[in-house]
Amino acid sequence: MVVVTGIGLIAPHGDDPGAVFEALMRGESAVVPVFPQLARPAAAAVAPFDESRWFTKLQLPGVDRVSQIALAAATLALDDAGGAHAEPERIGVYAGCGMGGAAALEAAYVAAPRGGRVPPLTVPAFMPNAPAAHIAMRHHVLGPVLTYSVACASSAVALAEGARAVRRGDVDVAIAGGAEALIVPGVVSAWQALQTLATFKPGEAASACRPFATDRNGFVLGEGAAFVVLESAAHVRARGARAHAELAGCGIGSDATHLTKPDAQGQARTLRMALADAGLQPRDVGYCNAHGTATKIGDVVECEALSAVWGPGVDTLRVSSTKALHGHLLGAAGALEAVITILALQRQLLPPNAHCATPDPQCALNLVLETGVRANGLQAAISSSFAFGGTNAVLAFKRV
Repeated sequence: MVVVTGIGLIAPHGDDPGAVFEALMRGESAVVPVFPQLARPAAAAVAPFDESRWFTKLQLPGVDRVSQIALAAATLALDDAGGAHAEPERIGVYAGCGMGGAAALEAAYVAAPRGGRVPPLTVPAFMPNAPAAHIAMRHHVLGPVLTYSVACASSAVALAEGARAVRRGDVDVAIAGGAEALIVPGVVSAWQALQTLATFKPGEAASACRPFATDRNGFVLGEGAAFVVLESAAHVRARGARAHAELAGCGIGSDATHLTKPDAQGQARTLRMALADAGLQPRDVGYCNAHGTATKIGDVVECEALSAVWGPGVDTLRVSSTKALHGHLLGAAGALEAVITILALQRQLLPPNAHCATPDPQCALNLVLETGVRANGLQAAISSSFAFGGTNAVLAFKRV
């Protein structure tokens, strides 16, 4: 039995998990307009963060924002857990990061063609495994330090692999999560070119992302980091600690059909894997924090997958996508949404599927359309991450 003993966030709504969850429950959007110099309007959810709390000026060169927020979130998770309580060789870091140090890479691309100075630490700043390495160095982790770069599934895969390592006895403590910091003009422009980002009218950026709504037209990017501390239940009992939730099961699978178009059969297989691994039946699960990117195709495919697994009982499953409020954190999305799912279980409350005035008839799910919805008796919940490249990851949690 693997349990979550610590959670840490650097999220668009802040770094206090309780306050973040309360903001989501109120339906508060962290999405704002960004980069007015771009040819097309863009919106994103940027995480408030003061690097001076975590780094001295001498430490900062060569440390991209993505590594800064990853270290902060992992440290907050360890603090919440009361420390690692294991030998350094028995601790592992399992981190997800989709695009690495975007700010460092963009600065180099801008400077080089103009004959400007490219910082000598650009490569170690933008490499995707830098966040995990900084966590390991700061906390003297001598066990496995691994990075998973699997687009939108990166940090969900990291949690799954960390849980499996604890379950196998490879480590006593897994620091698992992810980080992403890609709100820079070049990256935003690239996503716009792919025609996946939401468009919006002036003054309406906050509600630009509308998962499962008839008028949805894409997602908005977000940045942030989320980490959890995973331990075996026996290890937790031995040290007299408390647990937030059980990470009861994980499913990881592949569509193997298309680089960017999702596949309902692949998602359904992964959902079934997670339920089987957790020893759950569909009827046991009361809430799904959906991948829900608000794309025309993606939302329908996800609904088809949930309907295929839950069958006639799909109406018993409450569903919401919190990306409407905190944006799509790509490599950090799975970890942040896993933490939100854990808090929903703890508090017996369901965050809303915001900005969905008229649900799409093709998305026939029991969406959480109101704020402040209680879920008394909720015992199990899932969080889904379905990535470009076709990798799917689903995490199943139980209340403790």
